[in-house]
Amino acid sequence: MKVLKFGGSSVGSPEIILEVKKIVENQQEQCIVVVSAFKGITDQLIRLSTLAAQRDGLYTTELTEIEKRHCDVIDMVLQHDEKEVVKAKVKNMITDLHDILHGVYLLKELSLRSQDYILSFGERLSAIVISKVINNAEFIDSREIIRTDNNFSYAHVNFKITNELIKKRFEGFDKICVLPGFIASSENDETTTLGRGGSDYTAAIVAAALNVKQLEIWTDVSGFMTADPRKVDKAYPIKHLTYAEAMELSHFGAKVIYTPTIQPVYKKNIPVIVKNTYSPEDEGTTISDQPDKDAPSLIKGISSIDEINLITLQGAGMVGVMGTSMRLFGSLAKHKVNIILITQASSEYSITFAVNPKDSEIAVKAINEEFQSEIEFQNVLNIRIEKHLSIIAIVGEKMKNTPGISANLFRSLGQNGINIVAIAQGSSELNISVVVEKASLQKSLNAIHEGFFLSRLKELHLFIAGIGTVGGNLIKQIINQQEHLQKEHQLKINVSGITRSKKMIFNKDGLDLANYKEILEKEGQKADINEYIKQIVSYNLRNSVFVDCTADEKIAGTYKELLNSYVSVVTANKIACSSEYKNYKELKETAKKKGVKFIFETNVGAGLPIINTMNDLIKSGDQIIAMEAVLSGTLNFIFNILSAEIPLSKAIKLAKEKGYSEPDPRIDLSGTDVVRKLLILARESGYKIESKDVQIYPFLPADCFEGTIEEFWKKVEKYDDEFEANRQKLEKENKKWRFVASFDRGKAKIALVTVNQEHPAYYLEGSNNIIILTTERYKELPMVIKGY
Repeated sequence: MKVLKFGGSSVGSPEIILEVKKIVENQQEQCIVVVSAFKGITDQLIRLSTLAAQRDGLYTTELTEIEKRHCDVIDMVLQHDEKEVVKAKVKNMITDLHDILHGVYLLKELSLRSQDYILSFGERLSAIVISKVINNAEFIDSREIIRTDNNFSYAHVNFKITNELIKKRFEGFDKICVLPGFIASSENDETTTLGRGGSDYTAAIVAAALNVKQLEIWTDVSGFMTADPRKVDKAYPIKHLTYAEAMELSHFGAKVIYTPTIQPVYKKNIPVIVKNTYSPEDEGTTISDQPDKDAPSLIKGISSIDEINLITLQGAGMVGVMGTSMRLFGSLAKHKVNIILITQASSEYSITFAVNPKDSEIAVKAINEEFQSEIEFQNVLNIRIEKHLSIIAIVGEKMKNTPGISANLFRSLGQNGINIVAIAQGSSELNISVVVEKASLQKSLNAIHEGFFLSRLKELHLFIAGIGTVGGNLIKQIINQQEHLQKEHQLKINVSGITRSKKMIFNKDGLDLANYKEILEKEGQKADINEYIKQIVSYNLRNSVFVDCTADEKIAGTYKELLNSYVSVVTANKIACSSEYKNYKELKETAKKKGVKFIFETNVGAGLPIINTMNDLIKSGDQIIAMEAVLSGTLNFIFNILSAEIPLSKAIKLAKEKGYSEPDPRIDLSGTDVVRKLLILARESGYKIESKDVQIYPFLPADCFEGTIEEFWKKVEKYDDEFEANRQKLEKENKKWRFVASFDRGKAKIALVTVNQEHPAYYLEGSNNIIILTTERYKELPMVIKGY
């Protein structure tokens, strides 16, 4: 024999009720079916009973809707000859319900006893309809076989009497039985309820009493999930749980099954299978006493409670005082305040506990009453309330005696900038619970889920600024490399935002890069860098990275805000790191403090591994003494192509036409760009240096940099002959011009110099860069890094 329980979502529409019929009738053995009220009916009954108690005649409208909904379902799921019979039963029950509601309306009083009777109609109506849908099924009222005390709204089962009644009622029973869940009766035959989730409990009570083969809980998900799939996209079903693991996950918010359900079947060691009514072929989750030896992760699942309040009782009046905890929790129990989590400082200075927000006021009142003397008169205790918080629990029996679980949990949260408000862990090591701000709940769940269940696959969420030459080519690289990165390096890149000068667009799940320019043009909103940054921060996605592919000063000014918001920054923009030393240092320290990345390798030498190489030398104990570098590909190109046929002015025009120079080539010719690069290299070498400390020796007169670009072209032509004469002289001496940035023991300069064949820069071709590093280790033969 089996017990099958179908929840509200499994009896929410005519279509799914017919699916229930199919599931039950396909069973190969006798079964007892326990059903919940149609989806949403219990909430509707609570609402209309409250309206009646408030003397609001709208309760009759709600009641008519309930009747119509059940009659509509009957029309769609039953044959013609049965419809009227079942409808008549429904109408009789609705009449009874109307009478009790009218009494509530007249008295303006809604007792818990009346409320239980009103709520019982949801399951009773559902069970009557479904018992007629399933062939060879018989309706049995649960109130006849489950006895409780008279603790209305949350009655306690008398298992001795209940077990006897269930065994007697099902002795020799050979049909399919349909039972309403959630309801029972007291010893005085008054209707009681078993609390929310009571239909699961009803099924477990019957299963344990009859010692059935298994209990199946049919719902709208394929078993327990590794996390709430509404909050964690990558959540997947758990194949196996122990009873203890299932109870822990249920307690901390996993609504697949309610905690009391486990207790009766656990004692009889009856397996519980959680199945999906909408996808009955799915394997689901099996709950038993056997641990899962083949589980892929050390934890089984992550559960959460969306909103709680933390209440802390603290003060010197608690230290060393016996009985404080007893008084505190005794006063809360007296006022029926349910405590979700407890943590206490070893100093005994404070006790913190979590409650449902609706219980906060009652809890504070209870504490004030119990500790009135210590709070008001002696002033040695005080109460603190923290609101808008959530609890996250990681659960798994394999956690016990396994080092590194807590470290992984805290690292996953810390790396994503999530502050932990409180921590609780039992000595059983079955779960670790943390309290975080509610606003960070979804990000926290995803970060933890990735840390434990998807450790082989990491996701980056990129927000790109600028899609010109640099940004456009970056996106091309991402498109080309995505498959390789995912397959070989377990790295998935989502470009979640793109902005350019006029438009910006977001999609936190990742934009379609195949036609991102068209999407940006058609669907993008007006660009505003401050709004762009605000959106990145508000998304609060784990592993967020801002990529700056611009040369915009305003954008460079946003880095600090991003880093403080735990967003890594990768930039090709030189402005931030070559600004005041104080700002450069602050950005690096902020990134270090927040545990995020601030990467600017491409500030110097484009794709050449210059900065990382220097950093590695310094980390290994080396010291950079001096450097020489050709850092302007533009200027190197110009001086490499000078010839009798290509004078200086023409060479500059060619550099502009090929896209090597800035739109206004005077920016390159002035050495401004090289100064920025030299500053960054010197600072990364450990020197405190400002732009004013760099000596610049221009190779063109000052008047060339004044006036319009058109005027510049005329002025520079005047120097063609002079440069050509000097070039010919150098050629005879086997020498070449190089625009060199140099730094030696704190002194920096930039100048056009001549080099001979022995100098490493002599053979520098095209727009190549070169850097020559002299260090404590590389004194005799400096390290040379060269290339495009």
